[in-house]
Amino acid sequence: MPNDLSPTARALRALDILRARPGTTAGELAERLGVTERAARRYVEILREAGVSVESARGPHGGYRLGRGTRLPPVHFTQSEALGLVMAVLGAQPAAADTDDLVGSALSKVVKALPENVGHQAALLREYASAAPDPYPTRPDPAVTSELVDAVAARRRVVVTYRSESGNEWEAEVDPWSLVVRHGRWYLLCHCHRAEAIRTYRVDRVRAVRSTPRGFELPEGLDPVAVLEESLGLGWKFTTRVVFDAPPEEVAPWIRPPMGRLEPLDHGCVLIGSTRNPHMYVQEWLARMPFPFRVEGGEELRAAVTALVARFSAAVAEPPDRVREV
Repeated sequence: MPNDLSPTARALRALDILRARPGTTAGELAERLGVTERAARRYVEILREAGVSVESARGPHGGYRLGRGTRLPPVHFTQSEALGLVMAVLGAQPAAADTDDLVGSALSKVVKALPENVGHQAALLREYASAAPDPYPTRPDPAVTSELVDAVAARRRVVVTYRSESGNEWEAEVDPWSLVVRHGRWYLLCHCHRAEAIRTYRVDRVRAVRSTPRGFELPEGLDPVAVLEESLGLGWKFTTRVVFDAPPEEVAPWIRPPMGRLEPLDHGCVLIGSTRNPHMYVQEWLARMPFPFRVEGGEELRAAVTALVARFSAAVAEPPDRVREV
């Protein structure tokens, strides 16, 4: 049993053990969970606090057992829902096609639990659909994600241990506002007390989460997706400033929030932001803009534009050894 499971996850695991083996003692439960007996008893108390009837008895035939009638409510899927679930899982995590994968194992249990008339096509889809491996996997650790979900729900401040793309690691005390999934990546949107500013952390780079006794209040009217999109365009290493010879209302539909903030000018508008990758900014974003523009800054972005222009010019230039006829 991994030692990085959250208390909630261990309590649910304890519920599974007690359901499968009535009469399990505190010592046996502790051994199965990989914790101390004291901790095992605490997880039983968590179940009781959640309304699960857990009875205990002393003596040679004692131990914990679930109260009579304790069961999870059945979950019913239509055939379309079952197929949609399998398609969503395989689309988001191709490795789920493998039963040895964590999510793949869970998907197998769901499919097997479905009535035969509903689960047949889901099982066939899972068996015969081929999924290409993700070359850039960024899946967060389920235990870390669980801790963050608990903190967001309880509005409880936490200390996160974070590792940057360059390998630097640090701790930050944050108010976890929301978890946002964007283009297959999980982000923690939070207020960082070290920086006294809004921060977005990739959840797959969060190494550990530690709870604190402090609570927090969400900003009034918070739109997590909008705030995340806006913040992704700020605070990067290379500044950007692009002026468009077109009114803001025409340019705005072409601007993605991570590109920066669009502001009006007397004869057009200006896009102010930052990026960690000037070449990507030019090739994927600026190159598709259908308006005249000029790059006023920064120098790295101007260099990236110059490099792209040179590459495209070379692509249509006459070969040096070709002799033109007059």
